[in-house]
Amino acid sequence: MNVLLLGASGMVGQGVLRECLDAHDVHTVVSLVRQPSRLRHPKLYELVVRDLACLDDVQFELRGIDACFFCIGVSASGLNEAAYMRVTYDLTLAVAETLARVRPDMTFVYVSGAGTDSSERGKTMWARVKGRTENALLQLPLKAYMLRPGLIRPLDGIVSKTPLYRTAYMLTRPFLPLVGALAPNHITTTRQVGRAMLQLARRGSDKRILEMRDINAL
Repeated sequence: MNVLLLGASGMVGQGVLRECLDAHDVHTVVSLVRQPSRLRHPKLYELVVRDLACLDDVQFELRGIDACFFCIGVSASGLNEAAYMRVTYDLTLAVAETLARVRPDMTFVYVSGAGTDSSERGKTMWARVKGRTENALLQLPLKAYMLRPGLIRPLDGIVSKTPLYRTAYMLTRPFLPLVGALAPNHITTTRQVGRAMLQLARRGSDKRILEMRDINAL
């Protein structure tokens, strides 16, 4: 299996990349990046693209991809709806529509979020935009799955790039294993998210939208 990964430098993306590189049935991980990283691995190929929303020049290199794991995301804090839309909706759909043309029926797994508003009519801006993004992806000729994680416990030395999240994880770290033991359907880990994505690529699922319980079950 050949995997395309977007957002490999983020907290979720780091976890997904780690699981992909460890998976025996993943032959190549193509990480779509704006700037090359220092990470080196025999399975890893970094495809440098200046504008992730325009993949026309690299379409040929995407034809052998079996699954795309889309882990790019930003906090809505401090952003108006138009700015949040550009990253959350416009970029995601630009990538997905290109992949739908290049490799129809590809598995496309999108990291959304718990509380996403599928009606697109709620009062919470980020939830509306995420809902619109999910709905649009589900209309494409892709085997698209939406993951809606809530609290994610970072493992294996992975840290969030967002200062607020980093601080929150640092303060709550001693309690997270207890939360996992007492309320396993309210928390997941970076390992579990990565492994769930791989299971979707291998076997699919009857559910197209997967909440925390579904993610951990996979």
